[in-house]
Amino acid sequence: METNYSTDDVVAAMSLQFFAYIYVSITTFWTYDYACSFHEEWRFLLVSHWTKVKGLYIVTRYVPFLLLATNLYLSLIPNENPDKCRILDNICSGFGIVSAVCSEGFFVLRLCALWNNNRILLAAMVVTILSFVGASIGITFATTAPAVYATSAIPGITGCYQSSTSFRLFMPFLLLSMFELGLMILTLIRAIQSWRINPSHLYVVLVKHNIFYYTCGFLLSVVNIFTSLLLHYSYHAILHDFQFIILAILATRMHRQLWQMKLQTQGSDAFMPIPMSDVSPTENLLQ
Repeated sequence: METNYSTDDVVAAMSLQFFAYIYVSITTFWTYDYACSFHEEWRFLLVSHWTKVKGLYIVTRYVPFLLLATNLYLSLIPNENPDKCRILDNICSGFGIVSAVCSEGFFVLRLCALWNNNRILLAAMVVTILSFVGASIGITFATTAPAVYATSAIPGITGCYQSSTSFRLFMPFLLLSMFELGLMILTLIRAIQSWRINPSHLYVVLVKHNIFYYTCGFLLSVVNIFTSLLLHYSYHAILHDFQFIILAILATRMHRQLWQMKLQTQGSDAFMPIPMSDVSPTENLLQ
């Protein structure tokens, strides 16, 4: 017996399928990137000194695996329980926030190094980060907690989505875009001030990395603001985790590149312990 489905049912099913395709594609891309950088990844992990920055690198690098695995489970495994959908969605949101905070942490430390570890700037950055992270967590979980989750009425379509879309979901990305813009401005100010007095190649690459990362983060945040406001069903959240994955890849790749540059400039001395008093704030990040 043929069953007639409404237009909403068909559109919702298409959004869930598209959502699953997107996450399979992102997972494939992430796996390919990891495979291509496997050798330099483990060289960095085995040779570099154990520091807080290295711990930050490990968290930034491997939290996206958990994020992608949870989203794949949510998208591909049949699930008729709305409460389970809510729990998995909250877990994904938590992993996404952790990934974004760790990626941004790299470039906050870099910015502080560019400003010679200015204590006032560092205090302002810490207060801003804590405020923005607290606001983002509050908005995200306050939105998902009362939200109604639904599955497809069409058999064979896996996944679930928020049937009641909230416009407040754009606010964390608005805060992130403002933060990225502020960091970009501070980096440009410092670069203009000290471009001639600090012409080292490492310094130039550090500034270029920062500007490129901030630009990517700002543009992706703007795109996510519009998708959160204008799209419905599963479409509105399709690019949320994509941004977190791209930022994590950029942060870890740029850190490894700077570390390799440091090894090349130091030569055989790169494997010798270096007194902290003999290195610049920028080099401290690469121990």
